[in-house]
Amino acid sequence: MKLLLENIRELVQVETENLEFRAGKEMAKVDTIKNAFLIIRDEIIEDFGPMSELKDKYHDDDLLIEIDCSDRLVYPSFCDSHTHLVYPAAREREFVDRIKGLSYEEIARRGGGILNSSKLLHETSEEELYNSAMERIVEIIKMGTGAVEIKSGYGLNPEDELKMLRVIRWIRETSPICVRSTFLGAHAIPLEYKSNPSKYVDVVINEMIPQVAAEELADYIDVFCDQGFFSVEDTERILMAGMKYGLRPKIHANELGLTGGVQVSVKYNALSVDHLEFIEEDEIAALHGTETMPTVLPGAAFFLGMKLSPVREMIDAGLPIALASDYNPGSSPSGNMSLISAMGCIKYKMLPEEVINATTLNSAYAMGLNESYGSIAKGKIANLFITSEMPGIEYLPYSYGSNLVETVILNGEVQSF
Repeated sequence: MKLLLENIRELVQVETENLEFRAGKEMAKVDTIKNAFLIIRDEIIEDFGPMSELKDKYHDDDLLIEIDCSDRLVYPSFCDSHTHLVYPAAREREFVDRIKGLSYEEIARRGGGILNSSKLLHETSEEELYNSAMERIVEIIKMGTGAVEIKSGYGLNPEDELKMLRVIRWIRETSPICVRSTFLGAHAIPLEYKSNPSKYVDVVINEMIPQVAAEELADYIDVFCDQGFFSVEDTERILMAGMKYGLRPKIHANELGLTGGVQVSVKYNALSVDHLEFIEEDEIAALHGTETMPTVLPGAAFFLGMKLSPVREMIDAGLPIALASDYNPGSSPSGNMSLISAMGCIKYKMLPEEVINATTLNSAYAMGLNESYGSIAKGKIANLFITSEMPGIEYLPYSYGSNLVETVILNGEVQSF
């Protein structure tokens, strides 16, 4: 099938040569074409350019569908590189507990938080988990997301971690969205191992990882390396075990304190290190010039009322930044990447251009997908969205309360809902 998008007010994030990511001052650069066209053949972006060149690019009888994009912008789909959207139930009661003044750590100590989701997940079938997760998948697709990473981590035992990962595989096989799967058996310490966390680490290493690898259920391995969760030493043990099976690390770090997680991520060449509410000069220096993408999760910091990651200082120091939703039931119950973009501008003082790079190209890199997703480039997968009428790229984060995604195209096909 062939699509022509014509009269595009502005075609956003175009590339003529493939970039891995943008960092530092380059994050303020986004190439666009005004009054543009875009041609898609099957699932691939075939060509694009200014409308004045369109007559030389196609013949009418060669096109099946034409879409008039007058007064509309076309973006590459958002790439959401950090979510936990397979879960058994919402946790709105904990939301009220936080309003009453309980901290994230206090809720966890009372058996809430991740452990609450773990208990419920054990009682929920794969089919129930799949059906509820697919509702969230449709939701994020409607809001412009075309690639998503989903983590396990609510199982916390071999049987239930594998259950989660099989559900993620089921989503990958049946949904038009591009899915990456991450094994996060070390998301929290189960109650029965609280007095001896290293024994649970043994379970992760000796029982979970071999089974995950045998069924090829994960692309990456993750550890919650933070205060009150897994130590640097435990994290290193888990990462080394996962890497033996070809699972590249992605790490939760420095959400709750300066715990050494950033340094561990660099040491083990993690694809991304996520959260980073606590980061200082040593961590910034450690990340500089590495292949590890610093990933900030504005939704979690907003929802929990936490300290904000110093994104401006990180960019000014030359680092790249990715933004992701952290869609999960306890600390960020939203996968709205337009809202994440707005938070990037409003709360973290990022420019609209920086936010575009952080939610497309850089976040695609944080999933290992930058060769095929994250920008408008010839040969890349045609995952994109058409906005409603708007004047320019500043309007999307400015209009933070509206869903301005009018049409979604995934794998070259217009999605209907």
